[in-house]
Amino acid sequence: MTDSAQPTALINIVGLTTEMLDDRMPRLRAHAASGTLRPLAPVLPAVTCSVQTSMLTGKMPAEHGIVGNGWYERTEGEVRFWKQSNQLVQAESIWETARRKQPDFTCANCFWWYAMNASTDICITPRPMYPADGRKLPDIYTTPSDLRDQLQSQLGQFPLFHFWGPGADLRSSRWIAESARIVEKQFKPDLLLVYLPHLDYDLQRFGPDDPRSDQAMREIDQVAGDLIDAMKQIGRSSIIVSEYGITSTTDGVAPNQLLRSSGLLAVREEEGRELLDPMQSDAFVVTDHQIGHVYVRHAEMIDQVAALLQDLDGVSEVLGGDSLGDVGLDHARSGDLVIISEPDRWFTWDYWLEEDKAPDFATTVDIHRKPGYDPRELFLAEGWAGSKFRIGLKLLKKRLGQRTLMDVISLETRQVGGSHGRTDAASDGVLILPDTDHDVAARPSCTMVHDLVMNQLFRSR
Repeated sequence: MTDSAQPTALINIVGLTTEMLDDRMPRLRAHAASGTLRPLAPVLPAVTCSVQTSMLTGKMPAEHGIVGNGWYERTEGEVRFWKQSNQLVQAESIWETARRKQPDFTCANCFWWYAMNASTDICITPRPMYPADGRKLPDIYTTPSDLRDQLQSQLGQFPLFHFWGPGADLRSSRWIAESARIVEKQFKPDLLLVYLPHLDYDLQRFGPDDPRSDQAMREIDQVAGDLIDAMKQIGRSSIIVSEYGITSTTDGVAPNQLLRSSGLLAVREEEGRELLDPMQSDAFVVTDHQIGHVYVRHAEMIDQVAALLQDLDGVSEVLGGDSLGDVGLDHARSGDLVIISEPDRWFTWDYWLEEDKAPDFATTVDIHRKPGYDPRELFLAEGWAGSKFRIGLKLLKKRLGQRTLMDVISLETRQVGGSHGRTDAASDGVLILPDTDHDVAARPSCTMVHDLVMNQLFRSR
């Protein structure tokens, strides 16, 4: 650690809002009371990759290029979600800004996205192994590379299946927090980035107003509180942020099924199942929580597609042309149109019109193959919930190298209790700064996090 920068932790507690800082979260409430608390306005779309990148660069998606958790690569003809290379980010990140001020500045990234191939000094990020026999094995990617074995020997294997999927729970956030403490002790970076996803799970499963979500708030309060206290004991200040707030939802909306029934979306059939054919489609939507990027093959059809989608129940807005620039989404990766759902709805990626034609991966946890984000991966289908023996048998077959489809996920859309992506005040996250004399707007944009962290790092002692 250098003498110039003041050691700082930037801790991202996803889904945290100011309304939660009550008796359910006493330690975070106390931390907020000792400093500056503000609702933090997200960018559009208010989703993980876009908001995190806007925080770290201080730029809008139109400038840094991360227009969602995924998008359609026109040159490759493929929809890709959850890419990991930092080279996709087209703007300078905060650690690079800091190095222009202090050349020996160091930064450790513990699970913020786009960690791979980044210029940080240390990184930890999920990176499953996919052997040729079809298995999916929990693992991480680290810089330096030997940190991977060190962490997993001390903490056990990274709990990937508790990081996402129907088994997602506190274990992954606890593992990340403990790994951050090890990284801090060993490397003492000037800036420590930590991502704690636990709230995201039950808030999407049940919604923020469901009593079942209260337990998740209590649990992450303990994990985050322990981490903040550990940072304080060694003289490291903690800035708390949240990417977005999650709002209650009642059902999904299927824009791709509308485009399919209108003859605009094309599929190809493989062994009786249908796959989206984006290169042959006149229009299709890459869905991402409460927003969707609409890609239209012929410019003269954009108005037609916009009118069609605007009339779809559950669609609040259809943006295109200059209006994309107005919201900071005028980028080559964006759709020709962007649709926004009503506050109590979310967009499914479903494009089939008969359920038995859905692709085989639809009922699995498969974040890379689906052409859209799917919160239903948090739910086991009817008949699988509580059936540990049957699920265990499938897992055993996979471990033995047998080909087995983990088709245990429900396709029911009404079970999803919460979503995000819109940018109204109900979707605000949280900003908690240590006691500081820096001016902070009443409702700062997440793009301001970059400068606020820089001020904290380099303020006069």
